[in-house]
Amino acid sequence: MRTTGNALPHPPETLDQVYRRGRAALAAAGGEGDSPLEAAFLFEKAFGLSRGALLSRGGEPAGAEEAAAFQAMVERRLAGEPLQYILGEWEFFGLPFSVGPGVLIPRPETELLVEKALELLEGIPSPLLLDLCSGSGCIPIALGASRPDARVWGVELSPAALSFFRQNLLANRAANVTAVEGDVFALPGEITGRKYRLITANPPYIPRGELGSLQREVGAEPPMALDGGPDGLDFYRRLPGLCRPLLEPGGALLLEIGEDQGAAVRALLEGAGYRSVEVFRDLSGLDRVVLGFF
Repeated sequence: MRTTGNALPHPPETLDQVYRRGRAALAAAGGEGDSPLEAAFLFEKAFGLSRGALLSRGGEPAGAEEAAAFQAMVERRLAGEPLQYILGEWEFFGLPFSVGPGVLIPRPETELLVEKALELLEGIPSPLLLDLCSGSGCIPIALGASRPDARVWGVELSPAALSFFRQNLLANRAANVTAVEGDVFALPGEITGRKYRLITANPPYIPRGELGSLQREVGAEPPMALDGGPDGLDFYRRLPGLCRPLLEPGGALLLEIGEDQGAAVRALLEGAGYRSVEVFRDLSGLDRVVLGFF
């Protein structure tokens, strides 16, 4: 009996096989990421299936188009592109934020600044709030969502970041938040024409000499949002004095800082005339937020 010599077709890969292959590639590359979690995020983006759904449906055939999209995202991640940029969205303070090249990625450590801001605003009706160096808008939008009675302005200079800020305003229906294009060191009249109860900022604070040694993922973020000058303190030297005329009596300035900058920024606020200056630490026990009252 003769055979045709034609090989039998290979069955398509299952969902579970595709996921495991991607997870293995991420794990083999090492790095700072959590390979199972990152693989799950990318898999959900490509297939629309959560990790739980994968557990129950892992034996089903994987669609070729979705599998190719998943593999392409894994390869982008292996090349050092931030996971958040690949996904195009990241959560901050329970809200979704569009992110991509040109904007700083919202980080969980920054949520401490929002938490402290909301504590300061308790019992204060209809406060006026200002956020500087707003980037994606995560801080002003989170504040506006938690305090619908507040009016919030956010200032951002980068056109790319400002575009994301405006997208996020629409996505989160933040009608009480206004995105303003401007330089924080030369604020437009739209901002300087009123007094604020609270001014927040997460300015660039990485010393310039350390930028070249950052993880690849962080290095992919805009230098404009990272470079804090020779010692990382350029913005902290100028912001306290610039913000004082904008604060109402009893108002406060709340700044995110680098993990070893607490003492230096505290001294700068005290030197600018702020009172009751305090440094707060994040969940890792690192300096993260400085507060001063006018």
